[in-house]
This record gives sequence, structure tokens and C-alpha cells, in this order.
Amino acid sequence: MTAAADAAHDPGWAKAAGRVEALGAGPPIHLPEGEIRVGVASWTDPTMTRPGIFYPRGVTGAEERLRHYADRFPLVEVDATYYALPRAETAQRWVERTPPGFVFDLKAHALMTGQPSEPKRLPPPIREELPPELAQRPRLYARDLPPAVLDEVWSTFRRGIEPLRESGKLGVVLLQYPRWVFPSHQAREQILESRERLGGLSVAVEFRHGSWFNQKNAERTLRFLEEHSLPYVVVDEPQGLRSSVPPVVAATSPELAVFRFHGRRADAWERPDVASAERFRYLYDPDQLADWAPAILAVAAKVRRTHVVMNNCFANYAVVNATELAGLLRERVGRSS
Repeated sequence: MTAAADAAHDPGWAKAAGRVEALGAGPPIHLPEGEIRVGVASWTDPTMTRPGIFYPRGVTGAEERLRHYADRFPLVEVDATYYALPRAETAQRWVERTPPGFVFDLKAHALMTGQPSEPKRLPPPIREELPPELAQRPRLYARDLPPAVLDEVWSTFRRGIEPLRESGKLGVVLLQYPRWVFPSHQAREQILESRERLGGLSVAVEFRHGSWFNQKNAERTLRFLEEHSLPYVVVDEPQGLRSSVPPVVAATSPELAVFRFHGRRADAWERPDVASAERFRYLYDPDQLADWAPAILAVAAKVRRTHVVMNNCFANYAVVNATELAGLLRERVGRSS
């Protein structure tokens, strides 16, 4: 689809188009006691990689794209590790293609947070260890796996991201729990076990069901995270739905806070038949971003590192909004210094 056709079908596209050269959040924003990094949740989304959307014409290869992105943003979130366990060779290439100080946040693999995975997506050594009846299933959950196979899933994940850890470019592993994980003793124990299995790597916790922050559970949820110094992922997402997580703003760890912006497409948020590009097809307007700037700065003043990730990954929506939000934050920090 051409830019003109996109503009005709989506007014938001017209606002975001024609701004390739100006896109970028710049270096980390430094505060007296910490820093803020602003980035997006993908550098490879197909709607983003078409020429002239974010990447200039001629920037087409995997290496060129990552170098181009990393020259303009200090942080990126990797979504691919949710679908396929990472490989050390790939992580090493990411290290080599990005400048010193660049940071990768990674989603935990689906099997690590109670979500399903297709057996064909698992590495051959793990697939070969599956009992035949499991290998034939279209989807597997962690509860289906023999303990030794599940242990190997976690070990493979850790080995796959080791080059990032060694280079200092690993930001945080995002433990994103699905809508069917509700507040309970079992769920809280699962979160603690997940951190333990990751062997001391930095983790952050995102909930996908609003019951964690309803009147009954909100205080207990935050207290649990604070007691265990688990960074909580503050979200902006569609409201008014059964699963909606409210935009509760809190710092639950002195080390890290994470903000993730999912857009506000309520009509697509819970629909199972919607492609990801459509679910997150939402361009924030400047006033909506400005409303968030004070909250981000208030949390950032309490922690060493703050990561702000735009997950509205359609075309250049995320990079446009990340650029705008970084500018708002930088302006406010400049006024207060």
C-alpha cells in the first residue's frame, strides 16, 4: 500500500508521514539520580520497514536497519523472543551492530509466562525431547511439558541472551502475564519462581488483567512487588473492557521502572481475530503524551533506570510518538535544571 493510500484510509497516517529525517528520541535523558530511555517495541515490524516509513530508501538489510535505529534511539524492546527462544549467535550480532550503551529489553518466551507455543517454533533439541503425543499438538503450555524439558526452555533462553548480558546491553526481561493469570498465591509464586529461574537477570512484571488492580487487590499487588523489589510495568492501554489494566503509576523497585504504551484501540483490544498491526494501530496526540510526562518524571526521580516503550507498532506511529514523548520529557527536565 502506498503512503497516499494509507493516508486515505487512516487519518493518523497523515500526521505521521513525511517525518523520517526528524525521527529519534536521542540519547538517554539524564536526571540527578538516574536516566530515562525512550524507545519502541520493534525495529522490524513489516509495516515499519517499508521504504520511507521510518527507514530511508536504501536502508533495507537487517544490519543496516538495526544500525539506523540504534543511532536514533537508546533502547529497543525485542518481541521475537516471545515467539522463538533466542539464539546466542543472533544476540551477538545485535551487540556488534549497536553502539556502546545501547540497551535491549526482551520479552520472555511464551512458555515462561503461562502462554502457549507451537512445537514447531521450539529448537530441534527441545522438540526431540518431547513425547510423541505432545510433539503432535498444535499448541503447548508449560504445564504440558515434562519438568526436564521445561527446565531446558529456561536454560536455552538464558544461554541465548548471554552475549547481551556480557556486553552490558541487556536491559530487562519482560515477564508479561496473560489475561487468564489472575491474582492468587499461586500466581505470585510463579512470578518469584520465574525471576529465580532467570538467575539474577533484571526482570519487570506486566499484568494483562485489571483484577490485579481492582479495589480488592491493588494494594496487595503493589505491596508484593515492592517487598520483592520487582519492577512493575505501568501501562497505557484501552479502558472500559473486562481485561483493562488501569494506568496505575508506581515505582516498586529502586532499580528500574518501565512504562509501555499500547495505544487505545478499544474496538480491537480483546478481539482474537485482529492482527497485531491493527490491534496497536493508534497514534497518540501530543496532549495525550503530555499528560503522561509528569507521571514518568515523578517515577524516574525514584529509580536508577526508567524505560519508556511505545508499543503502538504500526508504520511509524511508535517512532513518531517516542520522538515526541522524549522531546516533552527533555524539555521538562531542561526547565527544572
